[in-house]
Amino acid sequence: MTDIPTKSAARAWPPIARFAGLEARLGAWVLAKGPIAAGLYEFLRFGIKQGWACMFGGLLCALLIASYLFYPAHTAISRYDFLTLSAVVIQMALLALRMETWEEAKVIALFHVVGTVMEIFKTAVGSWIYPDASLFRIAGVPLFTGFMYASIGSYIARVWRLFDFRFTHHPGSGATLLLAAAIYLNFFTHHYVVDIRLGLFASTALLFGRTWVHFKVWRVHRKMPLLLGFLLVALFIWFAENIGTGTRVWLYPNQASTWAMVSWQKLGAWYLLMIISYVLVTLVNKPQSYQEDHIDRRDSK
Repeated sequence: MTDIPTKSAARAWPPIARFAGLEARLGAWVLAKGPIAAGLYEFLRFGIKQGWACMFGGLLCALLIASYLFYPAHTAISRYDFLTLSAVVIQMALLALRMETWEEAKVIALFHVVGTVMEIFKTAVGSWIYPDASLFRIAGVPLFTGFMYASIGSYIARVWRLFDFRFTHHPGSGATLLLAAAIYLNFFTHHYVVDIRLGLFASTALLFGRTWVHFKVWRVHRKMPLLLGFLLVALFIWFAENIGTGTRVWLYPNQASTWAMVSWQKLGAWYLLMIISYVLVTLVNKPQSYQEDHIDRRDSK
């Protein structure tokens, strides 16, 4: 009646693990109520799991808003430094409380480096700016920005475990690593030579066009095209970017005097960044093939 145990941060956290038996009884009661109740319960589980996976990024977004509304203008610690220190505290707390695994922390650290390097370059060429002063920065880039990139990696790593991802027709790691490297390089080179992002979009469709991700919300695996999953996550990152610019954490040139919604064209950039994020996570979580007989039939008995 319940999930096949997975190595998720949620199950490793004692306050959650204590309620496993209660959840099993609740699931059995919901099933007895019929398919509509079961569907509503599965939808609720989906939202809770997504919220759990988004914890790192959600806390950062909450800090962006709260610091914009309430942080004092004249303090010994600048707003950016406060955000950096807060991100470090959140990371340490998640590990200490076992709400995040060390494997997920490794992914976050890797994203922090990749994101910070790109931030240093992008701010140097004027793609966007960080208008406030800070102490904890490298070449004008506040260190908390790396955590914002890392929150994407954190989400993918956590959702992978919480939903017990399996795949059909997943491309090999060699091809995906080459694609991710080409995307990352193009983020730099398109300022000086031809922008090849259309070719990168086509390559992404070619590699992942047949790939389906099978995700387990409750008793059985559901499925969706992996490319659609990339798009949905990229869309939510675009929403978060509007929060970031709306709270004046960073600004694009057209937002210097008056805020305006981030261009829809940025959605394409975030889509490509999602590919990089996903491929980096696969270095820690190896894609496993979906086997219906082994997983879903056993679970649905």
